[in-house]
Amino acid sequence: MSKAIRIARHGGPEVLEWVDADVSAPGPGEVLLRQTAVGLNFIDTYQRSGLYPVPLPSGLGQEAAGVVAAVGADVADFRIGDRAAYAGGPPGAYAEQRVIPAARLVKLPRGVADEQAAAVMLKGLTAWYLLRKTFPVKRGDVLLVHAAAGGVGSVLVPWAAHLGATVIGTAGGPDKVRRARALGCAHAIDYRAEDFVAEVQRHTDGRGVDVVYDSVGADTFMKSLDCLRPLGMMVSYGNASGRPPALDPLVLSQKGSLFLTRPTLGHYAARREELLNGAKALFHVMRSGVVEAEVGQRYALKDAAIAHRDLENRKTVGATVLLP
Repeated sequence: MSKAIRIARHGGPEVLEWVDADVSAPGPGEVLLRQTAVGLNFIDTYQRSGLYPVPLPSGLGQEAAGVVAAVGADVADFRIGDRAAYAGGPPGAYAEQRVIPAARLVKLPRGVADEQAAAVMLKGLTAWYLLRKTFPVKRGDVLLVHAAAGGVGSVLVPWAAHLGATVIGTAGGPDKVRRARALGCAHAIDYRAEDFVAEVQRHTDGRGVDVVYDSVGADTFMKSLDCLRPLGMMVSYGNASGRPPALDPLVLSQKGSLFLTRPTLGHYAARREELLNGAKALFHVMRSGVVEAEVGQRYALKDAAIAHRDLENRKTVGATVLLP
């Protein structure tokens, strides 16, 4: 019998239950993955709390890595024993084993360990579409990245710097500010002690930034608009502090004919070709050393509730993995 984390109701970390879980044989187009490492992400807490409601009862988790244990009919790309990883799709990664569509899996190349892949797949593919698709970053662009020392930030910041962008990052507290600088931020702002709008304007000589990548939400959203140059883009891709306030579109005009988008990986990697392109780009920057998939914390999968509390209380740094 396999084990998994399940929720029967929405709520705090206490609703996470470690239960027995039946795992069926893979059907046509499916793969049974014996999971060796599972990634932890803020979206997991949103689905657990009900901010992003999921049908109950439900599993949780968006990304994992492991070894193919069985393949169903019509699966040509994978064999038993292949190392593979995935990100996105219906929640359920918090499990020892999982049946998953082969079309959502990617093979892991040499030089990318299971823990690294589980730690970075969702965050890395998110960084990929943010930097290469949503706002195609080029040399000379100036970016503001909130939570620059966090999970996505730890991938996005060095990748953006590698592309030739100037990255201004925000982080909470001296330790995370130092980490943001180490990751590649040209300027790192402690949002707890400094006015990040004033600091951004100072660092850009009043011009503003070309794009804001904001995963924080309510606490930063409106002020982030004031950091943009005319015709700049606001990319809201997370709600760590709660949902942003409702916005009258006229405000975008008044602040400089700004662009606003709320993207998701599901749309950018809906086709397998795009998923493979994103994974290829991610593995390239990982293997070349541009992005270091550093695991900041490890928890036993059965202790997922503790990991959720630490994540929500901003006690984690970088990526976190849960180990089955």
